[in-house]
Amino acid sequence: MAKDWTLGEKSASLKKETEHAVLVGLITPDVTETQAQEYLDELEFLAMTAGAETMRRFTQRLQHPEHTSFIGKGKVEEIRLYLERHEEINMVIFDDDLTGKQTNHLEEALKVKIVDRSSLILDIFANRAQTAQAKAQVELAQMKYLLPRLRGLWTHLERQRGGIGMRGPGETQIETDRRIVQQRIKNLEERLKDIDRQSQTQRKTRGELIRVSLVGYTNVGKSTLMNLISKSTVLEENKLFATLDTTVRKVVFGTMPFLLSDTVGFIRKLPHHLVESFKSTLDEVRESDLLLHVVDLAHPQCEDHIRTVQSTLKDIGAADKPTLMVFNKIDLYRERFFDDLLDAATRRELEAELRERLRNTFGENVFISARSREGIEELRERMTRLIKEAYVIRYPHQVKSW
Repeated sequence: MAKDWTLGEKSASLKKETEHAVLVGLITPDVTETQAQEYLDELEFLAMTAGAETMRRFTQRLQHPEHTSFIGKGKVEEIRLYLERHEEINMVIFDDDLTGKQTNHLEEALKVKIVDRSSLILDIFANRAQTAQAKAQVELAQMKYLLPRLRGLWTHLERQRGGIGMRGPGETQIETDRRIVQQRIKNLEERLKDIDRQSQTQRKTRGELIRVSLVGYTNVGKSTLMNLISKSTVLEENKLFATLDTTVRKVVFGTMPFLLSDTVGFIRKLPHHLVESFKSTLDEVRESDLLLHVVDLAHPQCEDHIRTVQSTLKDIGAADKPTLMVFNKIDLYRERFFDDLLDAATRRELEAELRERLRNTFGENVFISARSREGIEELRERMTRLIKEAYVIRYPHQVKSW
């Protein structure tokens, strides 16, 4: 059962109707059972964002992925029997990337749609892209994702192929589609270069102002904080990748103006092609004078999220920017991790110890709640000081009123 690809056209979004899915995760020597479940929690959130309802999870413990079926014949058979008993399930989502050969083999065995992590994220991005730039970036990532998988997707023509060299209609079709995809990639790259030149011109016109960018893992509250600081109305949703296009607002603290940007959230195993395609959008981060790294303090894996973001910042050349760690959702952290019997003094002491530990590990920080506005004044004071320092560095011989 070969996947039905429509070349050069946006794929149908998973969100048009609720689909039912099972999730599959692999436990290797580098991944513990607990980590695998946490990764599947995130995958379930991704599936929900795309419009799919998770019915069950499967995990498989292997030294490394199996070449053909990824999870081994026994686990494939176990999933097949489960799908036979639950006919409403029409999709299996894997928490890792699959090759074209693996996808084709699994679709033949399971008789349902097979989606891997990258294709799921690309579907969400395609569904949420609003501007011409974002749409072109997502389509470019989709084409680059598709290109190396064409051979696996055409295995249904094997019976028509020739012998040693595999010459024949199937191979001809692969080469034809490869040229179509490569030409589409070239066209999209040219279009994005034109858009990027326009964006560079726009950035130059506001070059005198200090730029501050909000960065962080997806769904940590960046857009909520953006609205709070800039008094704007950026979309806020409890879903992953609510913001794709960079939003820039001029903000004034007292008499000191600066530009505040809200950028796309990062995520574990963010597809490489997606990072490459969105580099022009992330120029706003690279050219910033100050980064506000927003973290969901209440998330059990918040420190792993920090390292994921730091790794992505390094990939795009923004790791050396002055950064203020903004630990959001302190109110939710107290609800989840503090016993109700703790008195106020003990809570303050525990929070002080937590702040000191995080400062020693990740640098200067502030604890806030964007929802309840707790800590916002302290954040403004820290931002004001850091932005003033940035102005002094940029204009050392000018006296400013602030």
